[in-house]
Amino acid sequence: MRTVFMGTPDFAASSLRALLDAGFDVIAVYTQPDRPGNRGIVTASPVKALAMERGIPVCQPKTLRTEEALSAFQALDADMLAVVAYGKILPDGFLSAPKYGAVNIHGSLLPKYRGAAPIQWAVLSGDTKTGVTSQYMASEVDSGDIIYQEETEIGEFETSGELSDRLQGMGAALLVRTLRDIEAGAAPRIPQNPLAATFTTHLTKEMSPIDWNKSAREIVKHICGLNPWPVATAEIGGVTLRVFGAAYPSAGKRGIEVICGDGKTLLLTEVQAPGGRRMAAAEYLKGHKIDNGPLTTVNCQLP
Repeated sequence: MRTVFMGTPDFAASSLRALLDAGFDVIAVYTQPDRPGNRGIVTASPVKALAMERGIPVCQPKTLRTEEALSAFQALDADMLAVVAYGKILPDGFLSAPKYGAVNIHGSLLPKYRGAAPIQWAVLSGDTKTGVTSQYMASEVDSGDIIYQEETEIGEFETSGELSDRLQGMGAALLVRTLRDIEAGAAPRIPQNPLAATFTTHLTKEMSPIDWNKSAREIVKHICGLNPWPVATAEIGGVTLRVFGAAYPSAGKRGIEVICGDGKTLLLTEVQAPGGRRMAAAEYLKGHKIDNGPLTTVNCQLP
């Protein structure tokens, strides 16, 4: 089955690698244009790097919304289009051109969390489970018929980054299963219930400050959901700290103890001061005196 793959980050590269390792004939790869990375150095996306390593032609159009872009895609004569975290909305002509249509791997249990950052929003919302969905692509984003879904539990202190790493592997395996069954004529089509759909938005740095009026669990999920980006922040002792981890107080736990809106306390366990490095909160407290504020009761809990 002649397959065109569209994707950009590591999450997508795992799916491309799975297709290649499973013997699929990937005839071309579409990925976002190269962009400046650390220190302004222009770098290729993980998908492009893998495609070049495997000798697959790479296309990086700035836009898909031109006749030239559609004609170039149609000329590939693809049987299937597989899309994973590409980063662009595809015009209808791209969805209908392949013989078997276009499929997508989405990081949620659709119709929940259609749109951007579904993994992060599952954590931010305090969900206890999520998963990945393979779907036929439709004009409306993430509204296509469901093919398969795989479910997984979300750990109480699991960060978005950790969850993404797990769903990355699940999504890759699901894509292989999906394409095999489509080619064999055995793949189901299950329409989504639009009344059950929820929608997400991109994360922003404006979301970072912790609202201490919320419950301890809501704050834990805020911290976990914004890790690794944009990272939760808290002003403590006159310093704005980036907060990477938290825990519920218990014997042996060390950190910065803070009173939350529900009257319970929470331990900040890993922080980063401006210009400093990430460190255990207990280590930070060794060199920084913090005066109690109206919402904070500092418990150094040093060894």
